Amino acid sequence: METTSMIHLDNIVKRFYEHQENELEILHGISLDINEGEFVSIVGESGSGKTTLMNIIGILDRPTEGTYILDGISIADAKDKELSHIRNQKIGFVFQTYNLISRTTALKNVELPMLYAGVPQKERRERAEHFLEMVGMKDRMTHKPDELSGGQKQRVAIARALSNNPSIILADEPTGALDSETGRTIMDIFHKLNYEQGKTIVLITHSKELAEETGRIVTIQDGRIVSERVK
Repeated sequence: METTSMIHLDNIVKRFYEHQENELEILHGISLDINEGEFVSIVGESGSGKTTLMNIIGILDRPTEGTYILDGISIADAKDKELSHIRNQKIGFVFQTYNLISRTTALKNVELPMLYAGVPQKERRERAEHFLEMVGMKDRMTHKPDELSGGQKQRVAIARALSNNPSIILADEPTGALDSETGRTIMDIFHKLNYEQGKTIVLITHSKELAEETGRIVTIQDGRIVSERVK
């Protein structure tokens, strides 16, 4: 099966406080292609620039310089409203800190991205239940986050990331707050999503051990890609 480049980054530079005394350049010309259906890890120590890179890939931030083409769309040329739509439809986010809304149930948390996407209520609920079942959380769907363990929260977060059926999942240190056994469960879910559903998964991690589970390892250091290894 022929693969196509879904994420194309060419000479991406990211500066903060531009044209000010404290200007800081975090990314120094990153070029990277990620193909549809790949499971890629971006590895780096704290402060290497990997989270800044993830924010650009996830359209949570714009690059200062360089070209970013996501699934054929030039991100630099897109309006904010279009970017918001792309982010909501094409990308599912899984964070180390779960980012769940504490005052509402697991079910409602999973429904939220669909609410923003204008999915009708009945369909929202059916899809939310389906994804919670997929990650083994259907029996806890009426529980609020503070009634769930860390691993359970992360499974709800994965169900939420899947809710609009995105083609890309960005996972930022998704097992960082979990014990090794629970982290194993979370990684197994990612492998299943990649293998069975063909999701493109980008794993941001400082763990070389987790990175070894992915098909390609991209190492970033001081805002530059220093190595790439296909397994």
